[in-house]
Amino acid sequence: MKSIAVILSGCGVFDGSEIHESVLTMLALNQNNAEVHFFAPDELQPTVINHLTGEEKKENRSQLEESARISRGKISPLSSADASKLDALIIPGGFGAAKNLCNFAVKGSECEINKELLSLVRQMHQQKKPLGLMCIAPVMLPKMLNTSVELTIGDDTETIAKIESMGGKHIKCAVDDIVVDQVNRVVTTPAYMLAQSISEANIGINKLVKKVLEMA
Repeated sequence: MKSIAVILSGCGVFDGSEIHESVLTMLALNQNNAEVHFFAPDELQPTVINHLTGEEKKENRSQLEESARISRGKISPLSSADASKLDALIIPGGFGAAKNLCNFAVKGSECEINKELLSLVRQMHQQKKPLGLMCIAPVMLPKMLNTSVELTIGDDTETIAKIESMGGKHIKCAVDDIVVDQVNRVVTTPAYMLAQSISEANIGINKLVKKVLEMA
């Protein structure tokens, strides 16, 4: 049974992990007989958003506690993840990927990656273990791997320009497809960067999970 890390960043599309993407990832992993280990930074979210109104709230929320809502309590601090015990790593999207796991939402191409995540991803990469990222999460790849990695976030021109200024190689991709960088062992899919429904998001996410497991 393959041991897969799923990195969460809170609970909700506007300030944490995208819930549909996270759950579809969990479902696909379970259906493909993988063992899932959830991790999230043990840190406060920089923003908390009211998902009914879209307005920012003056409130403190823990990324780890919020992520535990999605994982049904079974989750560990990101600092405890051990690359040697994992076969692959997957990061769902949601603004948490661009606000909490890094600060791309604020700093764009000058963004910095969460140090614990950076360390884990680089260890996995050195051990030739596959990485799967979806939605907005792939924007972190050029900084994380420090190389010209092939990836997709769909077709958003502004985001593509920032990815390419960081040294990434963007490939436009349909919602139901994946981009595979065989050299760097990275799989990406647009998910809700393009998806108009949960069913649409599911097709690409399923393909991503299957490909990551095949490479693991």
